[in-house]
Amino acid sequence: MRKESEVRDRLRQSFRWWGDRTDPDFRADVTGWWRNPGTLLLLGPSLAQLFADSAPTVVMGTESRGSLLGVLTAQYVGVGFAEVRKNPGRAANSDAWWETSTGPDYRNRSLRLGLLRPLLQAGDRVLFVDDWIATGAQAEACYSLVEMSGASWIGAAVVVDGLERTSLRWKLRVKLMLNVREL
Repeated sequence: MRKESEVRDRLRQSFRWWGDRTDPDFRADVTGWWRNPGTLLLLGPSLAQLFADSAPTVVMGTESRGSLLGVLTAQYVGVGFAEVRKNPGRAANSDAWWETSTGPDYRNRSLRLGLLRPLLQAGDRVLFVDDWIATGAQAEACYSLVEMSGASWIGAAVVVDGLERTSLRWKLRVKLMLNVREL
């Protein structure tokens, strides 16, 4: 695998901010990461390497970017993927879901997150993956889903860490590729 610094350079080069910091719609644009095949090829292995000695049995991520990165990471590790859905619509199998609500996220929304029960089992070792952690609300809700299932939380592998709550960073065992200050 390439050196960590090369991966980080690729991520910084293909990232941009939309607007300026005074703009209420100021936001991060990570779509360049998906467009560059070389960067895309390195994302899963780079996230997996953050927890190289942890032996996950499943990777978890929230739709949509956490799902994209989670599948890439799971494929590299050689395990399955458990997708967490935002505001899941249920069919007749309403009892087949683990569900929880988030605290306010970076857009000040609270979401309902759901995971199909068969995707996590007691004894599973879960690695959570996402592109960005800001408030930690979704990651913390996923931590709760893991606890509900009886599985074990390994940690949260994120591309960008913008989390301000140090206590939550420790609880979730967040490991990062880039700090938001580097962008």
